[in-house]
Parts: sequence; structure tokens; C-alpha cells
Amino acid sequence: MFNALVVEKDDDGKTSASVQQIGLDRLPEGDVTVAIEYSTVNYKDGLCVGPGGGLVRNYPHVPGIDFAGTVEASDDPRYKAGDKVVLTGWRVGEAYWGGYSQKARVKADWLVPLPDGLDTRQAMAVGTAGFTAMLAVMALEDHGIKDGPVLVTGAAGGVGSVATAILANLGHDVAGVTGRPETADYLKSLGATQIVAREDLNETVKRPLEAEMWGGCVDAVGGEMLARLLGQIKYGGSVAAVGLAGGAGLPATVIPFLLRGVNLLGIDSVMQPYDNRVRAWARIAKDLPMDKLEAMVQPAVLSDLPQLGRDILKGQVKGRVVVDVNA
Repeated sequence: MFNALVVEKDDDGKTSASVQQIGLDRLPEGDVTVAIEYSTVNYKDGLCVGPGGGLVRNYPHVPGIDFAGTVEASDDPRYKAGDKVVLTGWRVGEAYWGGYSQKARVKADWLVPLPDGLDTRQAMAVGTAGFTAMLAVMALEDHGIKDGPVLVTGAAGGVGSVATAILANLGHDVAGVTGRPETADYLKSLGATQIVAREDLNETVKRPLEAEMWGGCVDAVGGEMLARLLGQIKYGGSVAAVGLAGGAGLPATVIPFLLRGVNLLGIDSVMQPYDNRVRAWARIAKDLPMDKLEAMVQPAVLSDLPQLGRDILKGQVKGRVVVDVNA
């Protein structure tokens, strides 16, 4: 028997989450059984744990959209008992049982060997948010980052924090956008060279083009903010868009794309090809400074997760929450 955070729905459609003891027979089918050591708290986890269940399709359900741990048993020759692995994406924690458990059984194709230079706790300090941030940085690099500050929206959140630290470590000037003035010192500790107030970018777009200000952007917000900043990107620059917290609408025109050659790059971390996942995790181990990573981390245990799920939906979680599922 082992512990897991199980979300259940009653006959009236009300959901509840509690830590329960379950057995291996409850786990879904898969090629590899993993003894999980750490998971994280992401926005999607908040939706899954919160009232109504959000993204959950079937109950009972174990949330947690990522995890890192040690292979316990494997039917796939690529993995053997004792291997350290990490998993992000593939709708784990949404359509498939996830990381808020001491054990998981998954398809071998979903796993990636933990790269040299990272332990399982560090891997989850990075987590899906950090993995997504690295994919965004890699996309900007592939299209060429222009001279000038690189803007990071939602900079105090999980994706934004890691993107800020990575870009700063690579030598870029980073402008962090935040709606919470009290996070300015935190963003500067990650390497941000300037702080931009969220309200300055959250106004309704009045002109399709403004002064060229940013050499590139990692946007973790979307909506009105994304529409506004498109008109401020330097000629030929790119925006790597990773989030929808500001809404799925884009009240913009084609003018930034036609007259300034701006690239809008969509980043999807869910079903990345294996080679790209390996490349991203190798870059994380190489280019994300571990001292800055540690400054982002808040520890948690399974019993904390219902409240943390509510907090992250309210925008009250800063940095990265690492869940020790065995504590």
C-alpha cells in the first residue's frame, strides 16, 4: 500500500480531495512502474484539485501533471529498475493518473532519463513550468533573439521565474512583468534587470504598432497583454507564447506580423517529441543556475495540495512548489 491524493466526485457532482492509501492494483496500465519522489504544483493541478474538477475526465483521479523518481519495474528494455526518470506532459494528471502519489505506472514513451547534473528534487523544482520555459527559450534562439531586453510576462510565476533565470544566465537583459510590486526583489534575484508593471501592458490596444522595445518575449499570460506587446517587439523579433491565463482571445491585427515580421511561436509542452524533450532537459541541466533555482522553491506535502490548488488559481503562488510525496 502507498499514499496518493485522490480526487473523487459524488452523485451531486461535488468533488473532494483526500490523501488515501491505495494498492498497485488501482494504478492504470503501463510499461513502467515508478517510485515517485517529487512532483510539483501547476495551474492545471489547481484546476484538477479545485471545485468541479476542472480538467479531470474520469473519477476517482490522482492529479499531478509531472513527477520525478526511480524506476521500480519495467517491461520496456529502455528502462531498468534503479533508473532515474522524469515525466512531463502526455495529459498525465488530467486524463491519466499523475504525480500526487508515491507510485505511478505509465507508458515508457512518456518518460525521459534524468540528465546528468540534476537530481529528482531539482528536476521537479524545474518541473513542467521550467521545461516549458526552456522550450520557449529554445524557440526564441532558433528564430534569433534581437538586441535589447527580452520581456517575460507573468515573471513571478512558474514559467516566468525559470525563463527569467535562464535568459539572464545566458547573458540577456531581462524585463520581468509583474502585477505584484512586492515580487520585484525576487525577480531581480533571478537576474531581471528591469521590472515592468502589469498594468502598463494590460491596457486595451490603441495602436497596432508602438515604439520597438523588446528583442524577444516569453509570454505566459496571453490575452490583452499579448496583443499589446506584439506592437512593441523589434523588427524580426519573436514572442514565444506559453499561457492562457489572460484568455484565449487575441484582439490584435496582422500589422505587427506584416510590417515588422514579428514571429508568434506557440509552445506546447504536452506532446513534445522524445528528442526535443531530451534536448530541453539537457539544456536545463546546463543553463539553469541551481542557486537561482533553489531560491524559487517552496516545499509541500500531499496534504497541502487542496489548499495550494486554490491558491495557485488565485495567483497567490510565487515561484515553484515542490511536493515531497514521501514526507
